[in-house]
Amino acid sequence: MLKNTQLEDWDRENFFHPSTHLAEFARGNLAQRVVTGGSGCHIEDSAGNRLLDAFAGLYCVNVGYGRPEIAEAIAAQARELAYYHAYVGHGTEASITLSKMILDRAPAGMSKVYFGLGGSDANETNVKLVWYYNNIRGLPEKKKIISRWRGYHGSGLMTGSLTGLEAFQKKFDLPLDRVLHTDAPYYFRRKDLGQSEAEFVAQCVASLEELIDREGADTIAAFIGEPALGTGGLVPPPEGYWPAIQEVLDRHDILLIADEVVTGFGRLGSMFGSDHYGMRPDLITIAKGLTSAYAPLSGSIVGDKMWKVLEQGTDENGPIGHGWTYSAHPIGAAAGVANLKLIDELGLVENAGKVGAHLKAALKDALGDHPNVGDIRGQGLLCAVEFVEEREGRSFFDPKRGVGAAVNAALLGRGVISRAMPQGDILGFAPPFCLTEAEAEEIAGKLADSVKDVLG
Repeated sequence: MLKNTQLEDWDRENFFHPSTHLAEFARGNLAQRVVTGGSGCHIEDSAGNRLLDAFAGLYCVNVGYGRPEIAEAIAAQARELAYYHAYVGHGTEASITLSKMILDRAPAGMSKVYFGLGGSDANETNVKLVWYYNNIRGLPEKKKIISRWRGYHGSGLMTGSLTGLEAFQKKFDLPLDRVLHTDAPYYFRRKDLGQSEAEFVAQCVASLEELIDREGADTIAAFIGEPALGTGGLVPPPEGYWPAIQEVLDRHDILLIADEVVTGFGRLGSMFGSDHYGMRPDLITIAKGLTSAYAPLSGSIVGDKMWKVLEQGTDENGPIGHGWTYSAHPIGAAAGVANLKLIDELGLVENAGKVGAHLKAALKDALGDHPNVGDIRGQGLLCAVEFVEEREGRSFFDPKRGVGAAVNAALLGRGVISRAMPQGDILGFAPPFCLTEAEAEEIAGKLADSVKDVLG
């Protein structure tokens, strides 16, 4: 391996890092880390540090690091057939097998899988399919997509528009036309602290109904949402939210896109968040957990209702004009097959539910009485701690203080990686599914010490 100093110089001189303060990094004021290895829930870096990764990369290394079963499947596929395209009916054993494995696990009513490389391109595919679907149905005006504030659906042009977070739109001339936003189901941040969960859900539904009435249901094609909010704050929905939203969508002939990039394949303790919360999606976006990030791969799972219309469209117009060079890449597909087998064999979905409950309980035991901890929430291995300046009246810190980032840095100094979420003083936890109860307690204990360092 190259000397650390050489890599660090090349890094600052050549590498455009995503989601990074570019000027501070170039000036050397922003720390860099060269990651060299990983095993289970831990990574190692070139400085010799061993860190407990309590965010699984970017909520994606679900089976944990260093799994030889997946590495060997990737190597075997590369030796046998490194690449062939999926156009005009071509496939490989890996891509065909993975398609069946996904549909065997997917919610009822799903028909086919289209493969891409990441969650952003999968949601771009979904939007194109929705527009195509309504054109074939003779509804050319029914094209708008409703998303939610604080939702995250990617950082492309259309997907960055669907995302409801300012950082992904500011100075990029986003959002584009045809995108609307409605309320996030974020009960902790409700304006009326006296509201019950049921009243808050009714308010979210009423806001959606008002938006549909104002725009016209005949102009709205789809509603996109994560089963539980991810980057917007790691927020499980209040009870009854999704069935109430589903009823509105059904009544107005609006498709539901379930963005399961984070929640798909077990993070909530269920194979899919759609099943967990009673959603009935027409399209499902999958990515991170599909291969546990051992290779880039995403997918759009298309429901029966849409698929029949897509087939009709090709009868009328010829082959569908959508495809990527790397769609269903055989190496990514081989990683996906090995990954899903491993999740089943090791009982990792069940472990995510069991140890996730233990992690949330440990966080509450460690921090539940702290005057600056406003909320400790989660489902499965998707948990968050939200900090407040004053607990009783639920007032928030001035963002310039960077409380969440400071706690995140203090925790990193104790050898645990979490994520300071981009909007609010929120610390996120989404560890690999192989997390043990002892590791969950380590996270909670070190977080309590870190909070004490920053907030007393």
